[in-house]
Order: sequence, then structure tokens, then C-alpha cells
Amino acid sequence: MKNVEMNVEGNILTIKVDLTKDFGASSSGKSVIVASTEGNYALPGREEKIGLNVYRKK
Repeated sequence: MKNVEMNVEGNILTIKVDLTKDFGASSSGKSVIVASTEGNYALPGREEKIGLNVYRKK
């Protein structure tokens, strides 16, 4: 994962992303990657999965 912090308390998932980060251009080159789970991520001890991408226009 890049720039993603997740916390599960009871049945609440909290996601924390620093919006000032920059991980370079996306594969298409049209946007800049800010944060990503880099695919689907299984939440520890849960059956749910998350896929997250945060990006901004280049």
C-alpha cells in the first residue's frame, strides 16, 4: 500500500490518506497518484476487501 492507513474498530473502517503526497504519474500519464492499496486488500480478521485509488489531475 502507498500512503494508506486503515483501522477497523468494531464495524467502522477508518481510512487515512495524506493528500500532500505524490507517487508520480499513473500508467496512462493523465493523473498523479496520491495513494493506493495497489489492488484489492483484505481487511485483517474480516471478510470484506477494499480497493482504493486516490489521484489528482496532472
